[in-house]
Amino acid sequence: MIKFTAKALLCAVAIGFGGLAQAAEPIVIKFSHVVADSTPKGQGALLFKKLVEERLKGKVEVQVYPNSSLYGDGKEMEALLLGDVQMIAPSLAKFGQYTKKLQVFDLPFLFKDIHAVDRFQHSPTGKELLKSMENNNITGLAYWHNGMKQLSANKPLRVPRDARGLKFRVQSSDVLDAQFKAVRANPRKMAFSEVYQGLQTGVVNGAENPWSNIYSQKFNEVQKYITESNHGVLDYMVITNTKFWNGLPADIRSQLSEILEEVTDKVNAEAWALNQKAKKAVIDSGTSQVIDLTPEERAQWVKAMKPVWKQFEGEIGSNVIEAAQAANDEK
Repeated sequence: MIKFTAKALLCAVAIGFGGLAQAAEPIVIKFSHVVADSTPKGQGALLFKKLVEERLKGKVEVQVYPNSSLYGDGKEMEALLLGDVQMIAPSLAKFGQYTKKLQVFDLPFLFKDIHAVDRFQHSPTGKELLKSMENNNITGLAYWHNGMKQLSANKPLRVPRDARGLKFRVQSSDVLDAQFKAVRANPRKMAFSEVYQGLQTGVVNGAENPWSNIYSQKFNEVQKYITESNHGVLDYMVITNTKFWNGLPADIRSQLSEILEEVTDKVNAEAWALNQKAKKAVIDSGTSQVIDLTPEERAQWVKAMKPVWKQFEGEIGSNVIEAAQAANDEK
C-alpha cells in the first residue's frame, strides 16, 4: 500500500512537471506572406519577428514564411481561418468576399499620394475598417504601406487607348477588374507567384505594381515599358484569426499590439524610400523604359477610369469614399 502510494505520488509529480514544461512552451505565430524579404512587407515581417523574440523571449516565437513558401495568396486566407497560420498581410484588394467597404482602396486615382492614404488609414473611418471583418473571424491589426502602383507592359502606355486589347494581370478584385475594362483592356486574375511566368510567356501582357514589387520580382526583365502612373495604392492589412487573438493572455496581446504599432510606423516610413530605391535600380538596369506622363496624358487616364467610383459606390458606401477623398487635403 505504501509502495503504491509512493509510486502514485511520483507519477503525479512527473505529470505536474510535464504540465509545467508544456505550459512554458512559447506561443508560435506563423507569419506567411507572398513577397520577397526585401519589400516593405518582407522587412516588416522580419522586424516584427526580431522585436517579438527580443521582448517576449521564451514566450512567443514568430516564424516568417516569405515568397509564398508556405501558402500562396490563393490559400493563405483559408490557412488563417483554419488556424494553420496566425498572421498574414494580404493586399487590401483581397477582402472582397468578407467586406465590400475595403474596395475603397482599389478605386483608381482616389488618393493623390501615399501620404493621403496614410491620413485616411489613421482617420476614424480607416480605423473602423480594421474591425469590419470580425464577424468572419478576421481581425485587422494594422495597415502596412507598399506603395503607389505603376502600369507595365510590352508597349508604351501613355494614354488609355494604348491599353486597349492588352491582357493585364489583376488581383482578385472586382474593382480592379472594372478599372481595366474601363480602358477596354482585358483583366486576368492571377496569383502573385505566377505573374513573372505569365508575363514571360505572354499569358498576360501587362500588370500594375509598386516599384518594390517590380524590382524584387524581376518584372522589369519581362516588361519593356513602365509608366509611372501612381494610379492606385497597393497596401496591406496585417490580420489575425480573431479567436486566436482574443484567446491570447491579455499581457501578451497588449505587448504584441505595441510591437506591431512600432513596426508599422517603421514600415510605413521606409516604404517610400524602398520604392524610390527600387525605381532607381530598375532604371539603372536598363531593362525597361520608364515613361513619365504629362499632366494632359494623366488627365485622360483619370477621366477614363473615374466612372468606376460610381459603379462601386453602393457597395463601398459614399461616406467611406468621401472620407478617403477628404484625406487628400493636408490638415
